Amino acid sequence: MIDVQESFRQRPIWAYGSNPDVIRQVDRLVAAARQRGDLVVWVLHSEPGTGGLFDPTLGYVRLIDGLVPAEGEPTLVKTAHNAFTTTNLQQLLTQAGITDITVCGIRTEQCVETTTRVGADLGYRMTFVTDATLTFPIPHRDLPETATVAEILADPRTLTNEEIVTRTEYALAGRFATIRTVDELTGATLVGSGG
Repeated sequence: MIDVQESFRQRPIWAYGSNPDVIRQVDRLVAAARQRGDLVVWVLHSEPGTGGLFDPTLGYVRLIDGLVPAEGEPTLVKTAHNAFTTTNLQQLLTQAGITDITVCGIRTEQCVETTTRVGADLGYRMTFVTDATLTFPIPHRDLPETATVAEILADPRTLTNEEIVTRTEYALAGRFATIRTVDELTGATLVGSGG
C-alpha cells in the first residue's frame, strides 16, 4: 500500500523531510512487489472544498512524478488519515484474499502509522517499511499555525524527524506491525556488507 502524493511536495517544509530518497525507495519496493505478483494499492489523500494543497481542484492530489500505477493496480482516494475508513480498501483486500499488508508513504507518524494500526486492528499482518516513509518536523502545539518553517525549526519544542521515526517504530513494533527496511523486503545486499 503506497501513500505518496504531490500535495506534500508543494509545502514549504518539503525540503526538511526525513527521507529525501523516499521516491526511489518506494519505487524499489513496488518493483519487488510486482515481481512477486503482489497486489500494489496506491492511496491518495483528498480534502475537497478546502482550497488547500489537498483540495483536488488544485491538481496536486496525484502521485508524485516518477511513481506510476501499473495496469490493474487500484488507486484509492481517502479523506481520513488512514486508508481504510473512507475507502473500499478492506473489501478489495478481502476479495483478493489478502491477509498481509506492507505499508509505506508520506507522514510516517500520521497516514502511514494510522493505516498500519487500523489494518492491525482489522486482523491484517502489517509490515511497516520504515525507510520507505517520509515525515517532517512537527511544531509544538502552542506554536501558531502561521509559524514559518524557520520558526518551526528554531523552536526547541519541535519534534525532529529522527524523534518522530523513532517514536513511530517504537509504538508499532511488535504490537501493530513488523518493522522492515526496503533492503530486507527486496532481498538487496548492501555493497560491502560481506553477503
